[in-house]
Amino acid sequence: MMKVVLVDDEPPGRLALRQQLSRLPDAEIVAECSDGASAIDAIVQHAPDVLFLDVQLGGVSGLDVLERVGADAVPAIVFVTAYDRYAVRAFEAHAVDYLLKPIDPDRFREAWCRAAERVERDRDEPDTRLTALVAGDSPQPLQRFVVRGGGKLVFVPVETVEWIEAAGNYVRLHQGGKEHLVRRTLSGLAERLGSRFVRIHRTALVNARAIGALELYGKGSYVVHLRDGTRLVSSRYAGRSLRALLES
Repeated sequence: MMKVVLVDDEPPGRLALRQQLSRLPDAEIVAECSDGASAIDAIVQHAPDVLFLDVQLGGVSGLDVLERVGADAVPAIVFVTAYDRYAVRAFEAHAVDYLLKPIDPDRFREAWCRAAERVERDRDEPDTRLTALVAGDSPQPLQRFVVRGGGKLVFVPVETVEWIEAAGNYVRLHQGGKEHLVRRTLSGLAERLGSRFVRIHRTALVNARAIGALELYGKGSYVVHLRDGTRLVSSRYAGRSLRALLES
């Protein structure tokens, strides 16, 4: 069985999804939400396998929900929208698919198959927890980033960055409420940053000093509370690295 959370601010939208899911023997709806705040709570509480998420929720968008909890909070995300112009942003947020309203049953089954494949791949993924780099052949530790801002090249000290998010061929630095886009790969940065940053899932590195609290979340995972109020959800494979922080 795969646990499912439905998020749509309109009852007919939730009903349409519920009807399609009722035909599937391996789907269990654990929560239905009509707004962003309740969606965040449901994701944290239930640790769903699949999330059907309406893009437009009124006030807080579906994309905002993912930004609050982290794109890896759920193995498989399917966006639901009345406008196909959101498709590109959906895939940038690591969605497995998106559905246009009104929902076509064949497209729904296709999206469900993609979601199921993603969930299975996530369950079978080998342990990718971050370990400290061995001294010797390691590259020189990175001390600062160089970003463009206001026509200038600005230096951003590594220690001031709270967390780093993968964005295609770029990474997005989150620093004191600001965001900077840098052309680097997350894996390459992990090597240069060493044990100062913990890779909590495949798309995010977190500054260990920026972590204020860890909250158990599902089997082996944590909600990572940063000191600036950001909440991110780790993969189950990062649990050992995060628990090591408690002992350091």
